[in-house]
Amino acid sequence: MKIQIKAKDAVLTATLSDSEAACDFASLLPLPLTMNDLFRREKYAHLPRAISEGGKRTHTYEVGDIAYWPPGPDVAIFYRHDGQRIPQPGIVVLGRIDSGVDVFDVPGSTSVTIALISGAQGRR
Repeated sequence: MKIQIKAKDAVLTATLSDSEAACDFASLLPLPLTMNDLFRREKYAHLPRAISEGGKRTHTYEVGDIAYWPPGPDVAIFYRHDGQRIPQPGIVVLGRIDSGVDVFDVPGSTSVTIALISGAQGRR
């Protein structure tokens, strides 16, 4: 599944993984969010509801990862690596930004809209 993320003047594309969590996340789209900065490594936003936790759970991340933090319930986009591990219960990787993640490497919050790319279909 392909999604687009509009942030400021940029339009990024991302590929969601084939997981229950990613499909459930896609069911929320389109989704306008104000993403706040955390540790100068990620932008995160609170989701309107909890989503499935079915998918790859990890305590590490790569730049460009889109991940779900269940305790929030939050979605996060990692734009810089600081070498730190993610605390318990870890994150569920939802997908990955194809390119241009550096648009998030700015101080403060960022308004974004995440949407399915026209023609992209979720599997149920």
